Amino acid sequence: MSKYYLFQDVKKCIGCRSCEVICKSHKDLPVGPRLCEIVAVGPSFIGNLPRAAYTFMPCFHCEDPWCVAACPTGAMQKRPEDGIVFVDHSICVGCKTCMSACPWGAPQWSEAMGKVVKCDYCMDRVDQGLKPACVTVCTTHCLHFGIANDIPAVRRQRHARTTASL
Repeated sequence: MSKYYLFQDVKKCIGCRSCEVICKSHKDLPVGPRLCEIVAVGPSFIGNLPRAAYTFMPCFHCEDPWCVAACPTGAMQKRPEDGIVFVDHSICVGCKTCMSACPWGAPQWSEAMGKVVKCDYCMDRVDQGLKPACVTVCTTHCLHFGIANDIPAVRRQRHARTTASL
């Protein structure tokens, strides 16, 4: 299991896509690949009012990632110290096998690089003690990043605040 966890409070997300924009900017990605994506669910009507929900879809940094197992060159790797799954572009040959293996579509093709790219929790930032770029720009603060064992406490606090305001 990954040491880290990226959690979205779906009730707070307004679908602004600032997370997508900063991700592409931080990783210097051209049009095309999206390392995280906001997926709109709805709209549906509750009473006579339209409602929509937005789900944040990054890489899930699986415990036993299929993309890593499928990679013939070892370019798709999982860091043993924290479980972050990443692409070593120096040995990626662009075969796209990892893309076929991932049920979530996390590995994306970069035409400009001729290689696969994917969310790596901005491991350059994490290694400096910072949060991933998407978390830092989240307009509504609906994205939370931290140690996996600490995230249930964040969820409990959110639930307690919601319950207390009823």
